Amino acid sequence: MKKFNFRKVLDGLTAASPVGSSGGGSGSGAGGSVHPGGTAGAAGTPREEIQETLTSDYFQICKTVRHGFPYLPTALAFDPVQKILAIGTRTGAIRILGRPGVDCYCQHESGAAVLQLQFLINEGALVSACADDALHLWNLRQKRPAILHSLKFNRERITYCHLPFQSKWLYVGTERGNTHIVNIESFILSGYVIMWNKAIELSTKTHPGPVVHLSDSPRDEGKLLIGYENGTIVFWDLRSKRADLRAYYDEAIHSVAWHHEGKQFMCSHSDGSLTLWNLKSPNRPFQTTIPHGKVQRDGKKPESCKPILKVEYKTCKNSEPFVVFSGGLSYDKPCRRPSLTIMHGKAITVLEMDHPIVDFLTLCETPYPNEFQEPYAVVVLLEKDLIVVDLTQTNFPIFENPYPIDIHESPVTCTEYFADCPPDLIPVLYSVGAKHKKQGYSNKEWPISGGAWNLGAQTYPEIIITGHADGSVKFWDASAITLQMLYKLKTSKVFEKQKVGEGKATAEIVEEDPFAVQMMYWCPESRIFCVAGVSAYVIVYRFSKHEVNTEIASLEVRLQCEVEDIITPEPETNPPFPDASSQLPSLKSLSGSTNTVACEGTMKDSIPCLSVKARPVRMPPGYQADLVIQLVWVDGEPPQQITSLAVNSAYGLVAFGNCNGLAVVDFMQKTVLLSMGTLDLYGSSDPYQRQPRSPRKSRQFAAGLTELSDSPVSLELERCKSPTSDHVNGHCTSPTSQSCSSGKRLSSADVSRANRRGPGRPPFRKAQSAACMEISLPVTTEENRENSFSRSRSSSVSSIDRDSKEAITALFFMESFARKNDSAVSSCLWVGTGLGMVIILSLNLPASDDLRQSEPVMVSPSGTVLTLKGAVLTFACLDCMGTLTHQPYEVWRDPHSADDGDKARKRKLVMHSPSSSQDMGDHQFAVICSEKQAKVFSLPSQTCLYVHNITETSFLLRADVVTLCNSVCLACFCANGHIMTLSLPSLRPLLDMNYLPVTDMRIARTFCFTNEGQALYLSSPTEIQRLTYSQEMCDNLQDMLGDLFTPVETPEAQNRGFLKGLFGGSGQAFDREELFGEATAGKASRSLAQHIPGSGGIEGVRGAAGGVIGDLTRARIALDERGQKLGELDERTASMMASAEAFSKHAHEVMLKYKDKKWYQF
Repeated sequence: MKKFNFRKVLDGLTAASPVGSSGGGSGSGAGGSVHPGGTAGAAGTPREEIQETLTSDYFQICKTVRHGFPYLPTALAFDPVQKILAIGTRTGAIRILGRPGVDCYCQHESGAAVLQLQFLINEGALVSACADDALHLWNLRQKRPAILHSLKFNRERITYCHLPFQSKWLYVGTERGNTHIVNIESFILSGYVIMWNKAIELSTKTHPGPVVHLSDSPRDEGKLLIGYENGTIVFWDLRSKRADLRAYYDEAIHSVAWHHEGKQFMCSHSDGSLTLWNLKSPNRPFQTTIPHGKVQRDGKKPESCKPILKVEYKTCKNSEPFVVFSGGLSYDKPCRRPSLTIMHGKAITVLEMDHPIVDFLTLCETPYPNEFQEPYAVVVLLEKDLIVVDLTQTNFPIFENPYPIDIHESPVTCTEYFADCPPDLIPVLYSVGAKHKKQGYSNKEWPISGGAWNLGAQTYPEIIITGHADGSVKFWDASAITLQMLYKLKTSKVFEKQKVGEGKATAEIVEEDPFAVQMMYWCPESRIFCVAGVSAYVIVYRFSKHEVNTEIASLEVRLQCEVEDIITPEPETNPPFPDASSQLPSLKSLSGSTNTVACEGTMKDSIPCLSVKARPVRMPPGYQADLVIQLVWVDGEPPQQITSLAVNSAYGLVAFGNCNGLAVVDFMQKTVLLSMGTLDLYGSSDPYQRQPRSPRKSRQFAAGLTELSDSPVSLELERCKSPTSDHVNGHCTSPTSQSCSSGKRLSSADVSRANRRGPGRPPFRKAQSAACMEISLPVTTEENRENSFSRSRSSSVSSIDRDSKEAITALFFMESFARKNDSAVSSCLWVGTGLGMVIILSLNLPASDDLRQSEPVMVSPSGTVLTLKGAVLTFACLDCMGTLTHQPYEVWRDPHSADDGDKARKRKLVMHSPSSSQDMGDHQFAVICSEKQAKVFSLPSQTCLYVHNITETSFLLRADVVTLCNSVCLACFCANGHIMTLSLPSLRPLLDMNYLPVTDMRIARTFCFTNEGQALYLSSPTEIQRLTYSQEMCDNLQDMLGDLFTPVETPEAQNRGFLKGLFGGSGQAFDREELFGEATAGKASRSLAQHIPGSGGIEGVRGAAGGVIGDLTRARIALDERGQKLGELDERTASMMASAEAFSKHAHEVMLKYKDKKWYQF
């Protein structure tokens, strides 16, 4: 054996432990390790130092993409040429959507709500108006949009903006009723202002209210229509700086829409009415309708309705115009859902929505306001959804939405993320989850089709799994930073539906969402999926491509924390070995009568929270329930929610724990192997030396078990006994014992503790705070939480406090060395607790696969106990070369395959990764991470080689051992917002960045790391934020993101004809530059608004695309645009020349005709 480099180990320890942390280098002081690091020369230590390839250069944190529906939307805009959609939110975010794969998220630094969005049509820019009275110009010609300019109003509040097509002057209406004009190119305010007192008549005695509408006339760009809230409408002549006409209505105005010819406009009002006005007779509207008002019999005006918040008036060349509006329903139907009304000719269609309407837009064929609009779709932005209605079909079907905006269909309660998973999984899941084309959808293509997106260089498959409050689980294809739903599983289908009104009388411990998914565990190789629900149950699913109709096997488990109780004898029930295929009898009948001790009718005992369906259930292809395990009430105390979960397909076992203890179930034989309190797992290795408190009676075991005390191993395994279990040589063997009833009574102290603990635990707690205590976020109670940590580790605390808090917080199945100086690996279950204790349980599996269905599996404590500071979060195992050892698994086979031969039934097991198969028998590293520190142990010597105190003032919420660049590291997310990575096995800090302050429980509950430097969390109740901590992916991110802007030629305006152009509109061309420019209008007051340069100029261009290729691309785009504009100019010049020639010809003919005539002959 080569000599181990002792000095480098010590160097590693010194580097891994922060200066000034308790315990510097080796020894039990460094995080409380039982075996000091100074014994590094013991058997089983590494023969040579492991070369770690990861350095800090491999790590960098950046956000990659955000999926889901924009949270709290407020505004909507659409570019009809680029065909991209923008949504603004109350939190200051903007989401820009194009074709599937083109999805961009940007955020205003101020966080102010977005009031309005305006695209510079086909210019690759967007203007946003925010609630802090600031205007921002976003550059969309880069993959990550950035602000080019900002303009902050100081004395006035912005209420409405309007940007005419192909204009560089933005009209801005304010709360005071004034209208300002902003140059889009320089973002400087013009000196031209339309003051409210100049716009209204001098005789008017009241203020007209805020500006609610601005638009230029489609007929004459020099005329501006201004709508004021109180019902005043002003048609302002921009050239002469006076009002051409004024109109008044006695109801407040909410919106205005023009007819494309510019002779009429329509207003929507607060009484549910629509008024149609003609410019020639502005004294009163020539048509007033209340579309949803009841017509009175005596001919009076129809009764008022709810306000029509927005109306759009769109014309068609070959049919009646469309009038689309939101709101306006009658008051006498208060329960009616929010609706969108489409009026086409005499037909009125009301589309009811599931959520309130925030905004809507009618999509038209032309961007020019003075042409027939030809509407083809309506985009409706709801509070929690986005739908698009097809106007080209008479029944107005909706388009099938290609975006993953239904993540929040039911609130997300937990997430898991798998990168680089087996490539066949995505097509398989899609094949079983692919829905048949739903009836009623439009057969046309999704109209928001702008931008460009390609697959990029990253090709490995990624899957995200979300668990939801209604019990559903969704599998998503997350490859190449996109998101598409593959498959949906409803876990609530295994339970009977709760009838209305029975909630109080049942054993439910959660009133709302009793099926909420709390934890998930997925083995992609074996396709075993396991779910822990909030009502203290675990469901094991197997994957099958075949439909099956079968009964659901179920088990019930008693898991109780006993401290000072007396064990009473209970009748032994030993049925023969059960048949694995048959359903087990209900376990309630096996509970002894001694369990029910309180008054009748009130004490709940040995009953689960939910009822599993007893009849055969049809299970479609996909994930099918194999076994349901439920924790039951014990002596009136509800079962505590599950805090840890692990499954292993090779062993055929599922393990789960909570605040009371641990249960291990054989899901192949459908039997409970182990069910005991956390204290009982220690055996004689309990490090706390718990002394019985006075008064306390000594434990009295049942008569049938006392003879076991003579066994040599009885002292160590005494606590492993369960009175109804069949003990063979001190091991818990229990296929013969289906019940885990322990026949123990709660003492008065325990009853009071149960009342304190109660059923009211938060439903979505992930037991990751020390001692299974609830995390209270935001992190303001650091001192209190720290006190709870030190208190849980203190020897002065009473045993009842310590016992009631020691939850099982982490579980891990692996092939490992269970005991010190073992010569070979064996099957083990590693158990981590809330007090930082690690207990290794040995699993004795049948030697051959043929006996697996009949021979009992034995679970026994190995006597090995390791310690860390803080609750244990995660385990991993490395081989002697430092390579991550994968857990054993069974290669997937269809449980309901038509091929029933021996070959199909034979299990194919992979016990460890091939790369380390030759060295597995020598030694290995165990990586254990808690809330406070990480340790690496050498096995089988159990020497603590490395320790790193990760945090002293906070605690970790999530830790995962992940692979990156063909190496392995430990990734951690701390409650103070830091993301850290540590090398393995030496625990050198590689990355520590303050990324995200944990502002609420949602982030803590959903944050997870995965391989290849990726992570995610729920950034809002409706959105998933993905990020990377890999430098390589940060470098390649630009190639993976979609392009928002693509060079598209602006459609030509329709040829209006010479006479129509001459007599139909304004006699002279309207030059906004001459009117609004500084030379004519002067400068605006400096105190009115402040110009703020943005960061989206040079930096944004540099970020958009690096190097020569980016420069060439930008140059090519610029040339294309310039060529396009020159081409348009040539066409306009040619058109003007043709018109001039025609006019000259006509004039010459007229001149020749009248040349020789005298004046009296005319």
